Amino acid sequence: MANLLSVGIDIGTSTSQMVLSRLKVENTSSSFTIPTIEITDKEVIYKSDIIFTPINRDNLIDSKSIQDFVSEQYRKADVKPDEIETGAIIITGETVRKENSRAVADALSGLAGDFVVATAGPELESVIAGKGSGSYSYSKNHHTSTINYDIGGGTTNLVIFQDGVTVDTTCFDIGGRLIRVDNSQNVTYISPKYQDIIRQENISIHMGEPLNNTELNKLFDILIEVLENAAGIGEKSKYYNMLLTNNDFSNYITPEVISFSGGVADAVYGNNKSVQEFEYGDIGVLFGRYIPKSKLFETYDVYETEETIRATVVGAGSHTTDVSGSTILYHGDIFPMKNVPVIRFSREEQNAKDLVSIMKNKYEWFKVEEEKQVVAFAFEGIKNPSFNEVQEFSETLLSGLQDLITENFPIIIILREDMAKALGHSFKAKLPKDYEFICMDSVAVNDGDYIDIGKPISGGRAIPIVIKTLAFS
Repeated sequence: MANLLSVGIDIGTSTSQMVLSRLKVENTSSSFTIPTIEITDKEVIYKSDIIFTPINRDNLIDSKSIQDFVSEQYRKADVKPDEIETGAIIITGETVRKENSRAVADALSGLAGDFVVATAGPELESVIAGKGSGSYSYSKNHHTSTINYDIGGGTTNLVIFQDGVTVDTTCFDIGGRLIRVDNSQNVTYISPKYQDIIRQENISIHMGEPLNNTELNKLFDILIEVLENAAGIGEKSKYYNMLLTNNDFSNYITPEVISFSGGVADAVYGNNKSVQEFEYGDIGVLFGRYIPKSKLFETYDVYETEETIRATVVGAGSHTTDVSGSTILYHGDIFPMKNVPVIRFSREEQNAKDLVSIMKNKYEWFKVEEEKQVVAFAFEGIKNPSFNEVQEFSETLLSGLQDLITENFPIIIILREDMAKALGHSFKAKLPKDYEFICMDSVAVNDGDYIDIGKPISGGRAIPIVIKTLAFS
């Protein structure tokens, strides 16, 4: 068991915040199974104020201001930088740029033991929102499938979880601030996509005129129909594809439970009854209060999430594992590697006929500004595999890894079953000469973990790895 002092920082398009937490990390497995290290308890000891994200003229995060903000919060919390052992920074929304990730990491390098810095596009933002809301944990603890709708000001991010595994994501340009009003309830802004729908449907909502709730409900019916379609309800709306932010679900499964998070979720759950309809100068409150009338509530069980707008990363718990030399095979001088994101695949996904497309789709989540990055792929593996099974498995994996191979990125495979050496030998025979890869087994990781891989020790017989697990409030 270990107790860590960890810091979590969320940097979004509009606002940023910081949390300090004490995390308890321990092995939850029995003595005869693979160690499974999990965050078993967390105590938030300090929450910062929510500040406007400091952005300069080039739409880059003002990293010096973030550094000053974090230093000031440490002072208020009476915590010294050398007491912080680990941490996590999540960058989302319009601030997702590779320059921001590097700049923030450099600025905070002296303020924590070891930061995970994750830049999240629409797909990964969906996953983070779903985990922060508690939907991920609910699916894992209840062995069920969930869809979380994270409805913010400009987008609705959806993620499907099945028994603690992230299955798929999508995102729509549907949000609470896409129509705004002034103090007299006159319309001051309508997003371009909403304007198109209003024009095509002859809905009487016009700039500079008072907002009519009856007409607004007509628009809500169209938006909610799209959200229903995303959960497999009804004929697909003609506006479905138009409202997609990026890609649709490609590995859809029917959920048993749905949940909501984001700024609109309090209105969905009826937690803000004292809030006036236009208190925030937009349609978010009315939209949230209208959603319970939808077929989503008629069709599925609705889980009230633990967090809505305050869902946030509170840090990262980490533990070190020595990987036995008898259960690894690696080729090339690729060490050390830090903060490599992990994509985990369930046994059902591993055995699926379309595993190649599932791998490629999940890899898309980790693109930032269309740029690819190194990730680790985690599978259950095959117990006591035959030679032919190893060959078939390696061929399938290499087909799914073509995007990385094209970029000449090193391949990192993590397995639970004891087959890494056999798989590695098959890789070596099939990959181009001197291609860099590592296969390791008897390691338990979760979806969304990050790993550090150190240089081989003990004459190359062991490789130290550090597994970092994000913790959510």
